Amino acid sequence: MVECPLYVTRTRAEVKYPKRPTTTLLMFTLNEIDGMKKLWPSINFLVPGWIDQILVVDGGSTDGTIEFMTEHAIPFFIQEKPGTGAAFFESFKKVTSDILIVFSPDGNSDVSRIPELIKFMTEGFGRFSDIVIVSRYLEWAKSYDDDLVTKFGNWMFTGLFNFLFGAEISDLLVMYRGYWMQSLKLLDLSTGSDAWGTHILARAIGSGMHISEIPGNEPKRIGGVRKMRPIKNGIQELKMVLKEWRWLNSSWQ
Repeated sequence: MVECPLYVTRTRAEVKYPKRPTTTLLMFTLNEIDGMKKLWPSINFLVPGWIDQILVVDGGSTDGTIEFMTEHAIPFFIQEKPGTGAAFFESFKKVTSDILIVFSPDGNSDVSRIPELIKFMTEGFGRFSDIVIVSRYLEWAKSYDDDLVTKFGNWMFTGLFNFLFGAEISDLLVMYRGYWMQSLKLLDLSTGSDAWGTHILARAIGSGMHISEIPGNEPKRIGGVRKMRPIKNGIQELKMVLKEWRWLNSSWQ
């Protein structure tokens, strides 16, 4: 087991950030017309006062998602390479805000937790958190979209990650997170893998950053088809955990 460095215990007074940080909501779409239609009114309602930039990365939808976004003037672009890893890194350079929230528009991310997530990132416990995870398994939170395979997979990979990196998180695989851009830019991020979220957390821990969690339910998917493939994604996650663990060990030698 790696002896990880202690998390940075910076206080809010020690971190320079705007009094009113701006926020980007980043969403990945691939044939998610049902989810976009149902969630967009709630997301749009939060724009004044909470969300400053909407950014959608589309993987080549053919079900009307692109037409819906065009009709409602939702900013989007078509990703050049396939996969969520490519989608994230292609959008990274387009983010203009202080805080980045990665949100799933398929219904699995609860829109109502966005204000609480932003408030926690700017006020939480007087302590600066570089990354805040909206955990499906913390306190009262529950996943209503889990099956036996996905629940066991998340439990297994979260446990392995915590053991190897000395972390104490409850939900490794959830996409719903908030990041301070000033923190992400300090990490040497570079992967096209769908396990990009694990890549970020591993690099953040290796850099001594602070990771927090807030509870948030995972509602059931709204239409469309689940893109996650248990075997393929499981192999990618395992490779990423082991790769980052080796990288962390070699960087400390």
